Amino acid sequence: MTGRLIGVGVGPGDPELITLKAVRALGAADVIAHFAKAGNSSHARAIASAHFPPGAEEVPLLYPVTTEIPHRDDAYRSAIAAFYDASAAALAERLMAGQTVAVLSEGDPLFYGSYMHLHVRLAPRFPTQVIAGVTGMSGCWSTVGAPIAQGEDVLMVLPGTLDEDALTLRLAQADAAVIMKVGRNLPKIRRALERAGRLERAIYVERGTMAGCTHIPLAGRDDARAPYFAIVLVPGWEGAA
Repeated sequence: MTGRLIGVGVGPGDPELITLKAVRALGAADVIAHFAKAGNSSHARAIASAHFPPGAEEVPLLYPVTTEIPHRDDAYRSAIAAFYDASAAALAERLMAGQTVAVLSEGDPLFYGSYMHLHVRLAPRFPTQVIAGVTGMSGCWSTVGAPIAQGEDVLMVLPGTLDEDALTLRLAQADAAVIMKVGRNLPKIRRALERAGRLERAIYVERGTMAGCTHIPLAGRDDARAPYFAIVLVPGWEGAA
């Protein structure tokens, strides 16, 4: 007998956007794991903690690096791979003991989420369920009230870590776009949008669905580094009718 692994999407930030299915899964968990940067509290935990059952074991999974080393650097790849290996091993011990292990994921577990790295290591060995969550991008465009795509619009989701030429090319091809991983990439993103002729439609959203949410046209935002919870939307549906 082994336990069960559950990847639980807890939504983009507003605690009311967690699903009923996620709440039920958390209530049945023996172990609840959540990711955070070392020295920081887990944002996913803050969203979902009201639904933790009494007596559940919490397992913080603390990243050894985040943005201190470029993500393409061999040192980063080595450190983060070792972290996911160790995290998976720690959860495997609990699964082999027959416990139900829920791993929290901001947004959706299988969309740019850390949970995926545990999933590929553990799902082949243990019964696994993934509970979909409201994505950060859908939370943001709903908060802003920006119709993002309609009809035959092509929507692209782009990481801001792409080089400027690649971003420009993709933005010129897309009818609508979402740019994630903004952070220190904001000046490059702005240049790419301007080169692609899309800057005037771009909307900068910070802390979407959360307290303190702000949004302005990207053209009116300075180039200071964006916080972790920032995204750029480029709505399509230009011929709205």
